[in-house]
Amino acid sequence: MQRRAFLTAFATALAVPAFSGFAQAQETPSEDMILRRLDAAPTRRMRENERVTIREFKRRPDLRGAAPSINIQSINFAFASAEIPHSEYRKVRQIARAMSRIIDRRRRAVFLIEGHTDAVGSASSNQILSERRAESLKRVLVQEFGIPYRALETVGYGEEYLLVPTQNEEWRNRRVTLRRIDEFVRD
Repeated sequence: MQRRAFLTAFATALAVPAFSGFAQAQETPSEDMILRRLDAAPTRRMRENERVTIREFKRRPDLRGAAPSINIQSINFAFASAEIPHSEYRKVRQIARAMSRIIDRRRRAVFLIEGHTDAVGSASSNQILSERRAESLKRVLVQEFGIPYRALETVGYGEEYLLVPTQNEEWRNRRVTLRRIDEFVRD
């Protein structure tokens, strides 16, 4: 009987990681969904004299929340890594195509790439990792997919804006958020 209990527990232990990994498998939003979300009207209109610098925009959650945005949780980074593996480029291609379509219609379009982490690890290491991941996505979008460098800004928020408030590992908190910010910032 003990052998049966052991084998049952062993089989369960093998199945649980596979199942939890399945929960983390996120589809990248389609090109059309990314386009619709980033090309939407902002929830707040800014008059020309109210516009802010990019630096100030990054520090203003009220403005960030008003900008058209979409969370991308499907780009898988290796643990503690900021490099985007080539196997993830098809996901980045969806983002690049949507951005290109917006840039074709709005020559002055500017996108903010926000890097986010979960709360595991120190706040300072998560801050650095989130900045590096945002920069990595920018580099791939520019070098591999031809998005103009001038159209992309980056910022890392580390564990500051968790989607799921927990100190435990939570895949939904490890994401990039894309925002179209051209209607908020000065030229």
